[in-house]
Amino acid sequence: MARLALLSTSDKTGIVDLARALVDRFDFQIISSGGTARTLAAAGIAVTKVSDYTGSPEILGGRVKTLHPRIHGGILARRDLVADQRDLEANDIRPIDLVVVNLYPFEQTIAGEGVTLAEAIEQIDIGGPTLLRAAAKNHAHLTVLCRPDQYGSYLKALEKGAVDPDFRLACAREAFWHTASYDQAIATYLSQSSPDPSATLPARWPLSGTQQQPLRYGENPHQQAAWYRTGSVPAGWAAAEQLQGKELSYNNLVDLEAARRIIAEFPSDRPTAAVLKHTNPCGVAAADTLADAYQRAFNADSVSAFGGIVALNRAIDAATATALTGTFLECIVAPGCDPEAREILAKKSNLRVLVLPDAKVGPAQTVQAIAGGFLLQDANTYPDASDRWQIVTEIQPSPEDLAEMLFAWRVVKHVKSNAIVITQDQQTLGVGAGQMNRVGSAKIALTQAGEKSQGATLASDGFFPFDDSVRTAAAAGIRLIVQPGGSRRDQDSIAAANELGVVMAFTGVRHFLH
Repeated sequence: MARLALLSTSDKTGIVDLARALVDRFDFQIISSGGTARTLAAAGIAVTKVSDYTGSPEILGGRVKTLHPRIHGGILARRDLVADQRDLEANDIRPIDLVVVNLYPFEQTIAGEGVTLAEAIEQIDIGGPTLLRAAAKNHAHLTVLCRPDQYGSYLKALEKGAVDPDFRLACAREAFWHTASYDQAIATYLSQSSPDPSATLPARWPLSGTQQQPLRYGENPHQQAAWYRTGSVPAGWAAAEQLQGKELSYNNLVDLEAARRIIAEFPSDRPTAAVLKHTNPCGVAAADTLADAYQRAFNADSVSAFGGIVALNRAIDAATATALTGTFLECIVAPGCDPEAREILAKKSNLRVLVLPDAKVGPAQTVQAIAGGFLLQDANTYPDASDRWQIVTEIQPSPEDLAEMLFAWRVVKHVKSNAIVITQDQQTLGVGAGQMNRVGSAKIALTQAGEKSQGATLASDGFFPFDDSVRTAAAAGIRLIVQPGGSRRDQDSIAAANELGVVMAFTGVRHFLH
């Protein structure tokens, strides 16, 4: 008797070729449902509809098709168990040797604009996951395939005769991961669809991902690493286009994500560039042209920029490409790249150039692993705006001053705490990052800025616990300060700023970055 295969796929890629090979070369009989059956029939392939095989029609508008003992009995029966074989014979059930299923496009559906909850729910597959889990559970006796890229390997395995048990186990593992990721996407969506705006993070947060690619090593050569993407629809860096250069490393990807976050702060109405090293910005600047913006960002700390990561908020043009090739860089990311710029950058064959069309699209939550679990928090995407600030000093800032302070505030948000940033004319002059006290960070930033700190702006990611930071800044020539406020000694800092003729704004929001 011919072997039996059940084919029921949402993604029809390769399904006709697989079915034809099964029928013509390996003497399979095919049963199928819905659109898959129609696709195979249209291709001239003999196929039995599930409803004809089970004797039960599809009901509830297609919600119930394959949930039937003749289907699941044939999948779950243990071929080496006499009692199971008796049950099959008693109920006129044939064993099924191959199950090929992929699921309704839930993630693709919810990725569309304006999708309603009701529309999303209709894309929750019921029969598909049940088939996959049943077949994967009984992988000792049959094969389950859930991705089109598995079809070729399965046909090659059939050519050798019996399908290798290790192959069936690997396919079962993939099926369980497939259903786990699918359920996670649904649970996450339903958690985020709460009508209660004050709803907290969900009580459960399963993590799963599909390996995008193995990495040579992690932060250091003795650490293994791989890159995983979440969801079945490539997004973020997984959807970015790498135009040229070596394979991305673990550290490249960590730095690129930091670069994405900072460049996303700056709208494209003015060209802006950021140069990063070890996730910290060493230079950020805006200008009338992208080439000038990059050059100003590079000049802010040309020593640290060597071997750095560059993020741009506009497509790379020829002039900017020429400037970018003037030093050694690891990676460049921009929303686009002009053809002439590509030719110029191609001369640096090892330079990694990526196109990420929309840097503002990032994770809604961030995860940090700890022993025995992980920490989950909302991503720091707070919409900073100077009109929400409190000007606490006697001297008031001009609109130009506020624009400069906002520029500095957007940068300091992305510097490791304790963080101090000095800027002027929308260019960073000094960055103090990751020190154990804020005065230390201020001294580093002010020393780096040097004489350029005269009339400049200082931004601090956290409040000043004492007035010493204000006095240190004023002594170096700082004219504008922006900080969160909220210290019990705020009044001391305000008094010092008034005494020294410094303008100071409290944002009411801090931006710690650990």
